[in-house]
Amino acid sequence: MSRLNYGGQAVMEGVMMRGAREWAVAVRAPNGEIVTHSDRLPKAVYDSRVLKLPFLRGLVMLWDSLGLGMRALNWSADVALSEEENVSFSGPLAWGTIALSLLLGVGLFFLLPTFIIGLLDRFIDSALWSNLVEGLVRLGIFVLYLWAIGLMPDIRRVFAYHGAEHKTINAYEAGAELTPEAVSHYSRVHTRCGTGFMLIVLVIFVIVSTLLGRPAFWLRLVSRIVMIPVVSGIAYEIIRLSARYYDRSALVRIIMAPSLALQQLSTREPSLDMLAVSIQSLKMVLRSEGLLPAEAPVTPEADLSPSLPYEEAAHAL
Repeated sequence: MSRLNYGGQAVMEGVMMRGAREWAVAVRAPNGEIVTHSDRLPKAVYDSRVLKLPFLRGLVMLWDSLGLGMRALNWSADVALSEEENVSFSGPLAWGTIALSLLLGVGLFFLLPTFIIGLLDRFIDSALWSNLVEGLVRLGIFVLYLWAIGLMPDIRRVFAYHGAEHKTINAYEAGAELTPEAVSHYSRVHTRCGTGFMLIVLVIFVIVSTLLGRPAFWLRLVSRIVMIPVVSGIAYEIIRLSARYYDRSALVRIIMAPSLALQQLSTREPSLDMLAVSIQSLKMVLRSEGLLPAEAPVTPEADLSPSLPYEEAAHAL
């Protein structure tokens, strides 16, 4: 089985990993223990021959980020809040928050730049420059957003788990031993990162929107929403090709340099106990697919519990 299948994302106090047939999430509970959950991937999505076709398989990437990712996030939030009285991040609260987040994301990154360019369009002479300026505004908002939320202590911890996810995947793909000490030496950036994916989406948005010219404002606004799945499919193919040829081509490394640089904003250096959580999540997936023996230890025997109480550790990064 190709190691290229493996990836994941950070959740609250943990990491979700996805394999070819199963996904798993591991979370550091408030008492310091690692709590895990796993489930089968929906066959209708991951076994569909249609969705495995080039460009259409980018829709599976969207499902990972939205559907599967949100399920893992909801579960991790419940574990992280387990010691809070009368607090549960599930049901209507969870899905309402997710729906609001999606609306804000589409509005902030895709519609707001179009509104801004609508105000400036009278001062721009050509359709080319109009779309280029819109793209620069969209990119600026995205970078500013990553920088701003990275100042929040809780988000910095999520970004550290994001770094742990990348280090674990990098170590596994290099054939390294999956222990926190060994994994810690690997890079916290990765060519298949969602942050890099978003950057490529924004760049392709400029190219595709330029081909559409300079339609009326309302049509321009609608086109930006319609373009999201189309551009995502194109961006996913670029991500796949980049990951395949990154080590073989200097040109690919140059093209991917901005994507990897941007990941410095969305990742932080994880601690050993964070790496232990990420490793456990990946090992659960590997074990479910027969790539690790069932009797193998999930975590090293060394004491990897947080060195600070949970409440203090939450503000230590």
